[in-house]
Amino acid sequence: MYRRERSIPFRGSAAPLCNNLSVLQLSARKLTYFGVVHGPGAQLLSVAPEGVSLAQRQLRAKEGAGVSPPLMTQVRWCVLPFRVLLVLTSHRGIQMYESNGNTMVYWHALDSGDASPVQAVFARGIAASGHFIFVGTWSGRVLVFDIPVKGPNIILSEELAGHQTPITDIATEPAQGQDCVADMVTADDSGLLCVWQSGPEFTLLTRIPGFGVPCPSVKLWQGIIAAGYGNGQVHLYEAATGNLHVQINAHARAICALDLAPEVGKLLSAGEDTFVHIWKLSRSPESGYIEVEHCHGECVSDTQLCGARFCDSSGSSFAVTGYDLAEIRIFSSV
Repeated sequence: MYRRERSIPFRGSAAPLCNNLSVLQLSARKLTYFGVVHGPGAQLLSVAPEGVSLAQRQLRAKEGAGVSPPLMTQVRWCVLPFRVLLVLTSHRGIQMYESNGNTMVYWHALDSGDASPVQAVFARGIAASGHFIFVGTWSGRVLVFDIPVKGPNIILSEELAGHQTPITDIATEPAQGQDCVADMVTADDSGLLCVWQSGPEFTLLTRIPGFGVPCPSVKLWQGIIAAGYGNGQVHLYEAATGNLHVQINAHARAICALDLAPEVGKLLSAGEDTFVHIWKLSRSPESGYIEVEHCHGECVSDTQLCGARFCDSSGSSFAVTGYDLAEIRIFSSV
């Protein structure tokens, strides 16, 4: 069970975009960073224990080439084994900062050369694994950036082609040295999922077809793919084969965010029906089949939810954002 603990106020509000909340917990410094985007800017908050807000910072989207101000599409902290980078995406390009947002270390402008005059150009979907950061694009390609241990010498090393429609989300999980292990999943506006094996050469292992609705959010945990769809359903797939194991009618409207607490296998789903649900994932010891148990449901009334994340890897608390809501709401387990 969870109950509402507190709210963290911030200037402005969250834009009505899926996955519009990023959380970074710095246990050594007893700090938690929160990030949301709205319009041409990203709002970053650093919060001490007991919800005391220490500082707020606003980062603006880099203009690039264009006549109108670019709009931010996502913010996310990418935790690599050797450094943490803050990644922002917009209609102009991709910005990478040191984790506190003080120093920009890389800028990648999007090439709109292949876009038709009526087609929106943007980047969306951010994930990290090993020494790579992955960013999805409007064209369906996934950009792979090779990140050095320190400094700004970031290289666009590869572009993965598996989708024909814009990328919505990307999920990764450490492969732990196993052979032929699916350790990355990409989702798009058609609902198609592509399952990849990363490494010196990226391999497309399987495609999981869509069924006419977008897949705004996807997660990967211990070989289980959790995909949230525009019809409110959550599907649980076997990553190695793409087989569907569980279908959950989780929400009455579209899902706007999924998150996983990897230490305990808790899955969080948030939908446009104002509900947040917590699920427990596991495998049957006998059959190896994926099993799911509903743990908690929370109504965030009169709020158009657009972001929800666990605040730590054990799932002891979670945070939500909503459109036109000038605060981040925190819920803790009891």
